[in-house]
Amino acid sequence: MTRRGHCLCGDTRWAYEGEATWACYCHCDDCRRNCAAPLVAWLGVPLESFRWLGQPPKTFESSKGVRRHFCATCGSPMGFEADHYPGGMHLYAASLEDPETFQPTFHVNYQSKLPWLQIDDDLPKYDGTLLTSPEDPKGYK
Repeated sequence: MTRRGHCLCGDTRWAYEGEATWACYCHCDDCRRNCAAPLVAWLGVPLESFRWLGQPPKTFESSKGVRRHFCATCGSPMGFEADHYPGGMHLYAASLEDPETFQPTFHVNYQSKLPWLQIDDDLPKYDGTLLTSPEDPKGYK
């Protein structure tokens, strides 16, 4: 199965084959500020099954080894890669062509949740970041 996504103006698009490896909400300050949102919904895919379509994104190294991709035309955040997540592309779930199909399975950096944001779900809530994969409980710190 091919899943696709795009930015606000449609110039930068992406696609991946197969299934996402994980889907979550992140509450960290960097993600919130990058999107001007109280939390960010992510899905992770293997880099080997991912490709950019249309105009390639611009990239901003927000910290050492962390690359945030965005549309050069409209500025929409599109993806995230980091040296500490080798082989993976993190995609903003809201950029999916069909974001209503997104099914998050956990929260990360929950200790940074904004106090005025009300969360009423039964998903696992982890303090800290995802280091490897959600299937590996040692991957959280």
